[in-house]
Amino acid sequence: MKVLVVEDEPLLAKALQICLRRDSMTVDATGDGGSALEMLELNDYDAMVLDRDIPVVHGDEVCRRAVHAYPQVGVLMLTAAGRLDDRVEGLRLGADDYLAKPFEFPELIARLRAISRRTGPRLPTLLRAGDLSLDPFTRQVSRSGVPLSLTNKEFAVLEQLLRAGGGVLSAEELLAKAWDRNADPFTNSPRVVISTLRRKLGHPWPIETIAGAGYRIITEQASCPQKDQDSAR
Repeated sequence: MKVLVVEDEPLLAKALQICLRRDSMTVDATGDGGSALEMLELNDYDAMVLDRDIPVVHGDEVCRRAVHAYPQVGVLMLTAAGRLDDRVEGLRLGADDYLAKPFEFPELIARLRAISRRTGPRLPTLLRAGDLSLDPFTRQVSRSGVPLSLTNKEFAVLEQLLRAGGGVLSAEELLAKAWDRNADPFTNSPRVVISTLRRKLGHPWPIETIAGAGYRIITEQASCPQKDQDSAR
């Protein structure tokens, strides 16, 4: 899940980034509405955490434009204005949810995940492929019922592959969805993460390399590649 945080309080913005990244989300952040609109145009986000009272372009206007131009991006308004009429106004502008400060991080994460379900493709909460399962909310991964321990980045990449439902994702697409905007476009990080994922998931490997195209989750166990195909190339 890729999230844009728009918050002009530096300490809170940093805390939000840390919290969301610990939940295996990919996070970009900015402190003003003008930059937020530019980033929405350049990047493929699943959700935006938006403070209403931000400089350059007010949060209300950012929300209004985002809802019109990027309907696939869920909007969670996060603001100190928590009165009933403020909440109603935020929702009237098109926000999917509204959370007043102060707030608890677990609630913020739960609301973001719920927004993602509403605004994205209708997918089951528990993602499966063969004997592999991933729960985005509890961050639990298992294979044949055996729990697996993944790093945040491994979890994020596996989640994107499972959400693709057997479709091929290129290294560039994985980089756009599972890394932030500061990632080197020429990095081999996706290949490295795929390789470590294969080792942790075990045989037969559920991730297949499609030469010249990218990677996909194998939905039928019988078609899994053999051991000599471990290279993520």
